[in-house]
Amino acid sequence: MSPFPEVDARPAEAAPKTAAVPSLAQIFEEHAPFLWRALIGLGVPARDAQDLCQEIMITVHRRLPQFDGVSLRGWLYGICVRVASDYRRSARVRREVVTDAQPEEASTTDPADSLDRTRQVRRLLSGLSRLDEPKREAFVLFEIEELTLAEVSEAVGAPIQTVYSRIKAAREQMQRGFSATSHDAPKKGGISEAR
Repeated sequence: MSPFPEVDARPAEAAPKTAAVPSLAQIFEEHAPFLWRALIGLGVPARDAQDLCQEIMITVHRRLPQFDGVSLRGWLYGICVRVASDYRRSARVRREVVTDAQPEEASTTDPADSLDRTRQVRRLLSGLSRLDEPKREAFVLFEIEELTLAEVSEAVGAPIQTVYSRIKAAREQMQRGFSATSHDAPKKGGISEAR
């Protein structure tokens, strides 16, 4: 017998490192908001995100028996990326124009705060749309969804160093975009003083 059984053990004899696989209902309950946000971050319009979430869940149902149990969020995000990519490819040939306009609701929030938030969201989405797909995926997962570098690496299928460089490049591009648009933004109240 070897003095170091844990070192000398064959990989087949080692203890499995997989966690228990949750049910489809548990996955839906816990991860549907994450998938919706991820789709938005991947450039899918909000009006289509719910339909694509359902498409993702159908794929999850079909592939759940093959899931290895290692990183559920990473696995789900991988499916999400493929569904969003397919959507964007098919969206280019569509000719229908659908608007996101909905009836206005009475609001108790300050209109100026609401307008500022709307502008910030538009700037963020605009900045994300200017990133190439690999940078956007890594940036959204790390900065917005707060996944670890290892989880992002697994989700996008790239080495950790590659993911790190994509996130760094995306941050720099987003900062340049935000600093450029902040100079063009109107002054408080929307009126610029004449000199």
